[in-house]
Amino acid sequence: MRADGKSQIYIIFSHMLRSFDMEDLETLYKLVKAKYESTSPVEDLDLVLWNDLKTMFEPHVEDKVWKNQQDYKVLSWKLYDSCGVHFLRMQHMQIYMLVEKKYPLTPSTLTMMLEKMLMIDYESEMAYQHLKFIIK
Repeated sequence: MRADGKSQIYIIFSHMLRSFDMEDLETLYKLVKAKYESTSPVEDLDLVLWNDLKTMFEPHVEDKVWKNQQDYKVLSWKLYDSCGVHFLRMQHMQIYMLVEKKYPLTPSTLTMMLEKMLMIDYESEMAYQHLKFIIK
């Protein structure tokens, strides 16, 4: 629910990212973090959302998602330009990452990302800058 009274229901996180900007994403993260500061999510969808947001905003080298990445092949790589998020779909795992943050990706994962090529809906400066950053 937005301040202007408009609301939208999303079932799939990637659909939400298509219409969110960075402010929307940060607000969602703050709301979900506040909700689960003292408790853990019980329902599967809440757990998935919380884990995706936590991985995105609070990446820790020791997290399972980073330790296990060498076990999975990158299937696709997509940029959600409106909110500055890129998405890796891997075998048995998916990772949402903020363009502006550094994540503990292995050289092998980075190579697979570049081989798959970044999927974007339209040419953007953010995509160009992001690729330059990855290649360095």
